[in-house]
Amino acid sequence: MAPPTDFSETVRNQVRTIAQHGIAATAGLYDLTSMRLVRFAATITRNQHDAEDAVACALLKVVSDIEVLFNARNPWAFLLQMVRNDALLILRRKKRWIRVATKLSQCLNDLITAPPKVDALESQESMQEIWQALRQLPTDQAEVVVLKIWEQFTFHQIGQTLGIPPATAASRYRYGLAKLSEILGTELGSDIDKGLHAQELRDQELSRGL
Repeated sequence: MAPPTDFSETVRNQVRTIAQHGIAATAGLYDLTSMRLVRFAATITRNQHDAEDAVACALLKVVSDIEVLFNARNPWAFLLQMVRNDALLILRRKKRWIRVATKLSQCLNDLITAPPKVDALESQESMQEIWQALRQLPTDQAEVVVLKIWEQFTFHQIGQTLGIPPATAASRYRYGLAKLSEILGTELGSDIDKGLHAQELRDQELSRGL
């Protein structure tokens, strides 16, 4: 493995190439740094998918404003700092999202695995709450929520599926969950706390496996 100073200089040269040739050259930066960045982010998130999301968000910021990285004294260190900040932000958001996400995951599982008779499902109170809440979301938010919670897609995978940037997928997910929390917040009750505890145990098991 090349010494860190050599790699830092390689990153600096790649950033210069992007500054000279435009966005078309950003693929080289991704190929050069993504594996290292994901590895670093995973030490913070303890989750591969969240680490990939953090890297995707940071690199999208770079693409939108390459001058920030170009003007940095050490572009590689600056990029690592960007990824760290996004990884920490994902952790903070996850604590807020997990309560609603756990409840939605349980209900979406029932909605998808049960016989596809909507009227029968909606006769059950908990199903009706979730179903009606999802119907109140804009389509672009609802589809991201379903892909993220039920399919357990990363934002990168959601972006590929829907033809949107990962950052856009993350934004729609955030707004969708905020709206669902507003609609369902007074109805979540103790089921959420039980689901949260179970999710925390699963996360601890995942972290031991890293």
